[in-house]
Amino acid sequence: MRIPDEVIMEIKYKNPIEEVISPYVNLKRAGRNLNGLCPFHNEKTPSFTVYTDTGSFYCFGCGAGGDAFGFIRRIENLDYIEAVKKLADKAGVNIPEGDYDDSYLKLKGRIYEINKETARFFHNYLFTDGGKWALDYLLDRGLDIKSIKHFGLGAAPTEWDSLLKHLKAKGFYLNEMEQANVITKNSRGGYYDRFRNRVMFPIIEPSGRVVGFSGRRHPDEDKGGKYINTSDTPVYKKSKTLFGFNFAKNHCSTRLLVVEGNMDVVSLHQAGFENTIGTLGTAFTTEQARMIARYTNEIVLSFDSDAAGQKAVARATEVLSGSGLNVRVLSVPDGKDPDEFIKKNGADRFKALLEGAVNEIEYKLFAAAEGIDTATADGKAKYLKLAAEALSSINDPIAVDLYAGRLSQQYSITKSVLVKEVTKMRQNKQRANHKKQIQAAIKPVFTNNDPNPLKRTHQLGVAAEEEIISVLMAHPDMFKILTDFSEDDMISPINKRIFSAVKDASLKGDGRFDISLCGDDFSPEEMGYIASLQNGKGPFANPKQSIEDAVQVLKNEKTNAPPGEAGKLADDEWARQMQKMIEGKKRSN
Repeated sequence: MRIPDEVIMEIKYKNPIEEVISPYVNLKRAGRNLNGLCPFHNEKTPSFTVYTDTGSFYCFGCGAGGDAFGFIRRIENLDYIEAVKKLADKAGVNIPEGDYDDSYLKLKGRIYEINKETARFFHNYLFTDGGKWALDYLLDRGLDIKSIKHFGLGAAPTEWDSLLKHLKAKGFYLNEMEQANVITKNSRGGYYDRFRNRVMFPIIEPSGRVVGFSGRRHPDEDKGGKYINTSDTPVYKKSKTLFGFNFAKNHCSTRLLVVEGNMDVVSLHQAGFENTIGTLGTAFTTEQARMIARYTNEIVLSFDSDAAGQKAVARATEVLSGSGLNVRVLSVPDGKDPDEFIKKNGADRFKALLEGAVNEIEYKLFAAAEGIDTATADGKAKYLKLAAEALSSINDPIAVDLYAGRLSQQYSITKSVLVKEVTKMRQNKQRANHKKQIQAAIKPVFTNNDPNPLKRTHQLGVAAEEEIISVLMAHPDMFKILTDFSEDDMISPINKRIFSAVKDASLKGDGRFDISLCGDDFSPEEMGYIASLQNGKGPFANPKQSIEDAVQVLKNEKTNAPPGEAGKLADDEWARQMQKMIEGKKRSN
């Protein structure tokens, strides 16, 4: 069952969208709207806009959009009902029992229970004869029993179905275990434990609930991945999770230290560095950066010194560049990881090393010198070119001037020459970005998860559909001129659904479309598309003519354009036809 519209609207009006978003995004007034850096992708120039008049948001950089419920749904990794309940609780609005289908919520609850019982099972097994090998491994790595129990570390039995049988005896069903990703179905339809003969690290979210597991293979084995992690489930998204963060969040007022391995995290906590977290073997993500930014102002990256580790550092610094965090990079001597360094040199030496971690700019300049002999003229020229490239991505002119001065002194080059090169490179980047924007405006770039994939093959027709929907969202009275037009005359399925939603809204209340009344019917990606239609066009000087022109374009597209033809138009032909449509509208105004 659906939550009644009047309840949804009460929750919405008691949660102004700018108040919902502002704890997560630094918003600044821009005319009638509010702008900020998008929390859903990495950017340096604000493309995230909050439209207070429609109670919606849209990012022109990544396409994320929707209403207050949709924002909370994305930012907190919730489903629709959970997001509604969260804002209802915040506003003190009671949702009558029985007014919504809570089956998904119940499934998530069961998965949390499965994970809790699974973590207990692995931890208890660690202290049996069967798990002795894993306990010995952890102790040999320098961990003590207190740390092992603190992190709830465990061991997975060798047998194929030990956990399955245990959970089944506890009253859990196979389909629930499968959705929790603790068991896997084989080709014959049978089930077996996902984790076997591995040291187990429970993955715990900040609230303290177990959401998944990371299993390290037996040290005497060389088959299979070194680590196997839980795949994405209804309660776990690897791109939004950090190992050890449930503990580190209480010790990170000064900074957070990010390392790669689970063992490093546990070892560093044991050594007193309780502000350490791990990336669970994945590339650093904007979601993780956003979560960290809520708890601290500085982050120190300490990844492996090999090529993969340095690539991970470069990726992480790029992602973090728009987060507002002070980013520094820690280079451990002799290529050792932090755990090895502490064991050899002690915690005090590591603390001193940590205090001397270089900032993002210095790291880029150091990395640029990798493999270059700067003692030679050719090497010096090559390095300074790369250094200028690194500085051209820095938006702080004072920092650029400072480091350009240092480089000029160190390598005996005129500072003005280096600054000129940096300026030229920055201008080239700006021109390249501008060219991309122009090309995107002329002919859209499509992604695999585009909510309206028919734009590829029916660009003109879909553009006309979008025009019709946008006008009707702003001017529902224009439905009166569509006497011989309906959603059946549209090409794309999603636009048919949106048209129907807008038409239904026109028959209720004041007739205006409200994005919050369709959140349960569309995915987060589709809600972003709807937000773009509601806010990306208009105002319409002559809405009647706009609709009539768009209807005619759509009819011509459906009648004359074979499937795929519009998608194959050359850029200049696409631009010509769109310009013709725009000029036609101008003449009618």
